[in-house]
Amino acid sequence: MSDEVAAPSRRPALSPSRASDFKQCPLLYRFRAIDRLPEPSSTAQVRGTLVHAALEQLYTLPAADRGPETAVTLVEPAWERVAIERPEFAADFALELRAELFDDARKLLTGYYRLEDPRRFDPQSCEQRVEVELSDGTLLRGFVDRIDVAPTGEMRVVDYKTGRAPSAARELAEAKAMFQMKFYAVALLRSREVLPARLRLLYLADGQVLDYTPDLDELLRFEKTLMAMWQAIQAAGVTGDFRPKPSRSCDWCAHHEHCPVFGGTPPPYPGWPQPVEPAA
Repeated sequence: MSDEVAAPSRRPALSPSRASDFKQCPLLYRFRAIDRLPEPSSTAQVRGTLVHAALEQLYTLPAADRGPETAVTLVEPAWERVAIERPEFAADFALELRAELFDDARKLLTGYYRLEDPRRFDPQSCEQRVEVELSDGTLLRGFVDRIDVAPTGEMRVVDYKTGRAPSAARELAEAKAMFQMKFYAVALLRSREVLPARLRLLYLADGQVLDYTPDLDELLRFEKTLMAMWQAIQAAGVTGDFRPKPSRSCDWCAHHEHCPVFGGTPPPYPGWPQPVEPAA
């Protein structure tokens, strides 16, 4: 599910993915959140979107019907839904590529059952949109893969990871994923006034589970980090001074032609996005 910084009619907000972009490279943030430059859809991105859609559909079924044989049948209906919501995905994947994509998605869904049995519990929500304004006016926005709430009230925040990070980059990948989970934990703490008892990452390709128990003081410090980041983004938004931050991640960036590091020129700065007020 997309958690873009702002649609043209919405107030600009900070999302986990765009916050991660700004940490990685302020210019990348600008290209994605402000210029909205097109990027080709990667196989991993489409596969992840497809599996998430199938899992969301799985949890709409009665618990007894959520077996692995049912999960794999949800891939093609999920594709139809994704193709409507994200037509650029369908355009980027020819028919001959879809069979392999569907097979990969089915394998990931089958592997999901090694991690947990969806027939044994009912989540409170799936693909839950969260939006909350912090005390300094910073607006957080995003979508949580799944929220589980125990009968005693404890909240567990779950995120599915469909990619397999190279072993050398595992620590970096998990740090990035945990940044996202702490973002959601802060958003839920402020919107529901409940401290999540557990943050859980499910790596479907690796068959691994990473659990983390957040501490209130830690989340309060992280909240201040998000506030400071949004202040920095807004300050750059006024001037358009989003500077490139070269790193190994540049190898996978789709915007070399617009990046000064690679001899490119950014497009004219369009200005900080302004929300469009509804007609009276």
